[in-house]
Amino acid sequence: MDINDNIESPFEIKISFNKLLNQYENLIAADNDFIAANARRVLSIAEKNPILRDGFSDFEIFNTYEKEIEGLLQDAFSPLLTKNEIKTASIPFHNFTFNSSERFKSIINTAGSNFDLEIQNMPKDQKYIFACAIILNFCYGYNLNFKRPFFYEIPDSNGVIRYYKMLYNADFTEVIPTENAPQITQQDYDELIDNFEDIELWKKKFPPNSYLFKGFVISNIFDITDDQSISNVKTTLIGETQQKSEGFMEGFHDIFQSLFGLKNIKVGFSTFNAEEDVFERIYGVGMNSYLLNNLESQNCTDALCTWSYNKLLKEFKYFSVSDVDKSFERSQGQAPHINVLHEQGIKSAIFAPIANKDGLMGILEIVSNEPKILNSINANKLVDVMPFIVSAVERSKNEESNLIEAIIQKECTSIHSSVQWRFKKEAKQFIKDQMNGKDTNFNKIAFENIYPLYGQIDIKGSSEARNWATQKDLSLQLNALKNVLSNAFQLEALPIYEQFIYQIDSFLESVDSHFQVDSEHQISVFIKKEVEPVLKHLYTVDALKEEIDNYFEKINSQADTLYHHRKQYDDTISLINKEMASILDTKQEEAQQMYPHYFERFKTDGVEHNMYIGESLTKEDGFNTIYLYNLRLWQLQVMVEMENAYYQMQPDFPVALDVASMILVFNQPLSISFRMDEKQFDVDGTYNARYEIVKKRVDKAFIKGTNERVTQKGKLSIVYSQREDEMEYLQYVKFLQAKKYLDTDVEIVELQDLQAVTGLKAIRVSVLYHKAKNDKEFYTYEDLMKEIKA
Repeated sequence: MDINDNIESPFEIKISFNKLLNQYENLIAADNDFIAANARRVLSIAEKNPILRDGFSDFEIFNTYEKEIEGLLQDAFSPLLTKNEIKTASIPFHNFTFNSSERFKSIINTAGSNFDLEIQNMPKDQKYIFACAIILNFCYGYNLNFKRPFFYEIPDSNGVIRYYKMLYNADFTEVIPTENAPQITQQDYDELIDNFEDIELWKKKFPPNSYLFKGFVISNIFDITDDQSISNVKTTLIGETQQKSEGFMEGFHDIFQSLFGLKNIKVGFSTFNAEEDVFERIYGVGMNSYLLNNLESQNCTDALCTWSYNKLLKEFKYFSVSDVDKSFERSQGQAPHINVLHEQGIKSAIFAPIANKDGLMGILEIVSNEPKILNSINANKLVDVMPFIVSAVERSKNEESNLIEAIIQKECTSIHSSVQWRFKKEAKQFIKDQMNGKDTNFNKIAFENIYPLYGQIDIKGSSEARNWATQKDLSLQLNALKNVLSNAFQLEALPIYEQFIYQIDSFLESVDSHFQVDSEHQISVFIKKEVEPVLKHLYTVDALKEEIDNYFEKINSQADTLYHHRKQYDDTISLINKEMASILDTKQEEAQQMYPHYFERFKTDGVEHNMYIGESLTKEDGFNTIYLYNLRLWQLQVMVEMENAYYQMQPDFPVALDVASMILVFNQPLSISFRMDEKQFDVDGTYNARYEIVKKRVDKAFIKGTNERVTQKGKLSIVYSQREDEMEYLQYVKFLQAKKYLDTDVEIVELQDLQAVTGLKAIRVSVLYHKAKNDKEFYTYEDLMKEIKA
């Protein structure tokens, strides 16, 4: 039987002691006669048995040369240390060992005949990839740092899992490419380091058995059970959702069994409610409290005696009960915590306070049905794990809040802070019904008698700008293709090239003169299906290679088309939206301090925002319409500030686009409710729906009797329907004129009727701009453009 059987690896493995023997050859000339004599002893074994230097892979040879191999490895496996050191000679990343210390043999024998030694944190595919990484370092001089700790999990005589860490010594290994090994280039290396998980790629670059692994490794192994148990406690507690899994508590029992080295122990928890001075059960799969037993909660003074109460709740110190039966007799039933342990058949226990600087949060309960195995001595093992348990319980104190948030996210959406209280209220009811086994329905969220505010800063001519960018890109791409085909026709006058050039000219004419919605698609199909196959054919012509390469370098791999002007347009839209939204969000934080209100914004070709204000939205009393008027004035001022910020940034954008601002005024309070299907608020009732209709259509409305849109660059448009709204906003405009926010050219215009909406009017007034933030001068839009372009 061969070592390489049933192993897929880039290595063909041969056990060899060549590198080891080379080191002994260097020791023959040592000044120390004993060292030199020992080196001659080892080398004489090799001289008599050349196969040990040449290498072998047949398992039978280990039996044939067992004594000789032990002789070669005598220095590495000292007989004086063999019962203390855990050490093996083996092949890296495989579970086959051919020499080991007595202590390692004892550990494996104790684990039982059914135990299979296996590296726990080494996925099957990764063995192959790690072998390839070794090749890159050994054969190609790279310095890939892929080292990571590898572990064995081995049960002891009590069935408790112990953890062992391996450290490889690879001084005695050689890696030699065979004739079947492809040469690895820098390009190959660059591709590999970005594709660790692509096992097929690694196998392509390093085919199975394409390199010879000659030698062996020595594994130094250390018992790290205590450290790993502490780490496992931390890892287990990090995942906030793990407590809901079936195996959470079972795994937690196993971790504490390894930490204490005791098989027969279990772990429980109870939380401390400081407001009511009670212990409460933690809800979760497999969760238990041995202090509460079957109770859901209990007063602390009823669960503990005076001494244990002071120990846990006042001094924050743990204590043990090493013999429950003996303590039960001594206390004569007067110690509640002893009584509850005795009722459950528990024989020994440790209670540890889970406390931080703010006080007690809960109790960790470790119990066993064997007396004296839990005591004040091994209770000290908790010192190293308690910080992680404290951190986890600090999070679990927020668990209900997190669960509420999760339900809101699932049932609703990301909710604005102003109305979150209402969603939390309904979520708590949802949880309560769920816990009591009732049908769970998330009740309707609605708010009545609230005032809406809507505004938008919209990018003017965005569709035209997008079409222009598309036309420019298509023209560039078509002209580049035309040049390639024209040059090809000069080299070889094939009619097909001439026919393609004719088609390209036709497309160029359509792009310039009558570009339509489907033109882009038609051109893309033509290029992809007809021209590009020809380019691949022409690539064999040396005179055209560079030009074809230049063409494909300009093609965006994701868009699969020339994407220069369109990218500038898309980047501009993205930057505008990002900057405008950022300004609005920052200003919103200030407005919330004035009076809490609902706020949401949307990025489209520009930024829109909705606001709702009213007493029913908040838990606070005392809403007054003064807060509505204040918010309306704030909205006007912020819209002007956003316009100013935009035009100050405009020169930095890839494409110079204009924006126009609009505010919609609705003077009657309305009702809104949260629509579960669309995860957003919407108005209630037929009359209120008029507001939504206007909001969706008004920015495209024309001034009555004209073809002029109500929204114009350089102007702020305030759309309304009631005379009192006009009077109110004219006062705001006058105030902002005094502050040099707005110009004096106020106009009042009537709007053409919209579907199902009539009687709309608008106040339009020019915005005054600053060329820069600290500029004291004021400019109209036209003056600003002249200054910017000067």
